[in-house]
Amino acid sequence: MRRIAAMLLAMPLMAVSVPGASVEFDLTGLRNTRGAVHACLTRNPAHFPDCKSDPLALKRTVQASAGRIDFKGVSPGLYALSVFHDENGNKKLDTFLGIPKEGFGFSRNPVVRFGPPRFDKVSMELGTGFARTSVRMQYLL
Repeated sequence: MRRIAAMLLAMPLMAVSVPGASVEFDLTGLRNTRGAVHACLTRNPAHFPDCKSDPLALKRTVQASAGRIDFKGVSPGLYALSVFHDENGNKKLDTFLGIPKEGFGFSRNPVVRFGPPRFDKVSMELGTGFARTSVRMQYLL
């Protein structure tokens, strides 16, 4: 009887898993609150910054007026975030001669000159628990 009681008491302990991270990205420098902001959080450098074909990427869309993007239950690891401000609601980053017409941003806020930054320049380590950081939106046109 004691063995059964001990097993029943131990069962909830065996079911406990390592909690995932919860991370908030505050969006700073938004030109306006029209449209939406699309975000992609990926661990795979081959799928950065456009992670459409990354089946493991975490994607979120929020109204630009929210000013923040949250990810909950993220497995610990090295991640990079890319975001763009879809002001006209067409679900894509509009460009003119290859130059973004809408705002964009990345984790760790790199200076963007010609083309997107490399994964290793924007990646950040997420452990368990809560993290909060900001993403500075950039507008070139």
